Amino acid sequence: MLKIRRIYDDVLPVNREIIQQVQTILRTRFGAAPEEEIAQIGEKLRNPFKQRFRTILLVAENLRRRVQGFAMLLHEPEIGFCYLDWIALAGGKTGGGLGSALYDRVRGEAVALEAKGLFFECLPDEAGQCPDEAMLRQNRQRLRFYERYGARPIVHTGYELPIKPGDTCMPHLVYDGLDRGSPLRREFARKVVRAVLERKYAAYCPPDYVDRVVASFKEDPVALRAYRYVKPEAVHTAVDSRSLEQIALVVNDKHDIHHVHERGYVEAPVRVRSILVALNPSGLFALSRPRPFADKHITAVHDTDLVNYLRRACEEMPPGKSLYPYIFPIRNQTRPPKEPSVLSGYYCIDTFTPIHHEAYPAARHGVDCALTAAAQILAGRRIAYALVRPPGHHAERRAFGGFCYFNNNAIAAQFLSAHGRVAILDIDYHHGNGQQEIFYRRADVLTVSIHGHPQFAYPYFTGFEDERGEGEGEGFNCNLPLPETVDGPTYAKALEKALQRIRAFKPQFLVVALGLDTAKGDPTGTWQLLARDFETNGRLIGEMNLPTLVVQEGGYRNRTLGANALGFFKGLAAASARVTARQQPEADTMHGLRWRYVLQPEDPERIRRLVTLTGYFNPDEIGIAEELVQERLAKGEPSGYYFVLAEHYGRLAGYTCYGPIAGSANSFDLYWIAVHPDFQRRGLGRRLMRESERLIHKAGGRRIYVETSTRAQYASTRIFYENCDYRQEAVLDDFYAPGDGKAIYCKVMK
Repeated sequence: MLKIRRIYDDVLPVNREIIQQVQTILRTRFGAAPEEEIAQIGEKLRNPFKQRFRTILLVAENLRRRVQGFAMLLHEPEIGFCYLDWIALAGGKTGGGLGSALYDRVRGEAVALEAKGLFFECLPDEAGQCPDEAMLRQNRQRLRFYERYGARPIVHTGYELPIKPGDTCMPHLVYDGLDRGSPLRREFARKVVRAVLERKYAAYCPPDYVDRVVASFKEDPVALRAYRYVKPEAVHTAVDSRSLEQIALVVNDKHDIHHVHERGYVEAPVRVRSILVALNPSGLFALSRPRPFADKHITAVHDTDLVNYLRRACEEMPPGKSLYPYIFPIRNQTRPPKEPSVLSGYYCIDTFTPIHHEAYPAARHGVDCALTAAAQILAGRRIAYALVRPPGHHAERRAFGGFCYFNNNAIAAQFLSAHGRVAILDIDYHHGNGQQEIFYRRADVLTVSIHGHPQFAYPYFTGFEDERGEGEGEGFNCNLPLPETVDGPTYAKALEKALQRIRAFKPQFLVVALGLDTAKGDPTGTWQLLARDFETNGRLIGEMNLPTLVVQEGGYRNRTLGANALGFFKGLAAASARVTARQQPEADTMHGLRWRYVLQPEDPERIRRLVTLTGYFNPDEIGIAEELVQERLAKGEPSGYYFVLAEHYGRLAGYTCYGPIAGSANSFDLYWIAVHPDFQRRGLGRRLMRESERLIHKAGGRRIYVETSTRAQYASTRIFYENCDYRQEAVLDDFYAPGDGKAIYCKVMK
């Protein structure tokens, strides 16, 4: 059994293995192919602008992940065409329909990319143009194959002109109209030809040759060669777009065992059924059965005590009965009570999430579903959807609540984080307090939540904008609380802001905690989103072009659940298919950078940590850096110390400390400048320097002095000062220690 799938990058180990097989086929089948071009396949997938084309790799693989054939497509979004660079079968096999299946998929991709035409080259099939008989037979077979789709060589042009005298067997340019029914216009063809010759063949085709070939396209419309091998009535031009990659759908088929028959309990089995009724007929999804995973994946996120309590407490509950917490001790400051009706409050955050006989097995199976979907992502699937209940995003490391027992999206993110950076985007109406608490001190998982403001929305105690993470996780939690009344366009603006933060993080994987309770009429929310708004949101997320795992969270208006879910996935799938090639690579503008000039009580520790991480300073120097901050906090302006702090989404990225030199008229010392290692070589040091100089100049300063060591370790620091137009004024030998002098630099400002 074979399947054709798209390889998006070489980040995943499974993709790297596939690319190596493709490279082997190229080396074996096409000995004349430049080795540099073969070796750069992975880079081309990651960097679509290397040749100003986006490279799309499609592979046909068997169940053992052995590549049986592949096609490589180049997409040019501005002109609007696709170019088939390679199509080949392993071992030179022919027949069996694999070549047709690959070309059908190529045509489907081209249509999904809204290409106005598909172009490629074929060597000539006439004896006078190709003297090699064996090659001539192959060329005729290829052109016969493509004629069946209506693709034929362009004629009456100079595309076959030799580049150098004596060149033979120059290729035809073949055009496939993709069943559009419109002729090939001259101006479009000229743009295509120039792009192909100048970008793909830049090393071979001199500019005057390119100009001659482009100018040779004189007819409008451009003529195609008459059918030579296939009767026109036998041509099949229709494009089958159904072959495009489906979304892996993993459903918690045991969710309905958890059914609390109590008035007002909206987290009911009908939620999943309502969604499936809408999704199943769409053709967007491929169902995957969940498989079991070990408990270690849960205890990597949740405390073992919580896991054991939930298992034991649910087993001990009589079927059909529910136990609701009603006493809540201050966590971690008291011993767990023994009375079951009281003990539940030790682990829970609210009064409406019951201990129920089937709650644990349903939640445990939901974890397996989320991990199965995550494994599909690691196996190369671009989008996977874990349709689970009960939900999970309110479950913290040591507590459950909000209908949630285990945090499915956090467990999946932890699982994926072994293979790269992960961003969690929570778009439920309620704050994702669970993953915030779990990852609050970590820098490898970014947590972003758009939700109703905790002033009026559950869970009330978290979700404020100033909660940005702690320690190593500083700046890696982002909350976007919104007011009670929100419509689709307002939400989309907040989503754009959230996605901008995720782009700055540059993750390898995206986990979306999908809440459909943002919909109009949902009994647990106050917002007004409609199906078209969910489709817009899906499209915006899909344009991130990341491997995306979607985990179901809330959503309780059953009449619209299915339509809203389908709208979201339509937008997500459509945007992913187009791969957003129109977007240029973002410059490293460091979105989210803010200056701060007033110190806060936590800054001494933050600055100590930053200075330590740079690796440049000894313990005494680190202590001095912290002391200056403390002195400014204690004395204010009389301390003589002033600070510029650069924060990137709340994380301390760098800082300077400066102050006037006592007894001088207009001279200042720059005491400290330090940049976090994650932000070095990104221009932040220069920006900090410029901002400090602006403030010094505004305060009347005209000369700025800065000192550093003459040791080799500080060579880059001295070069930095010189590049910022500081001149060395003096060197005091052996100032710090024998062989360690002080270099004094000065900058004069006018």
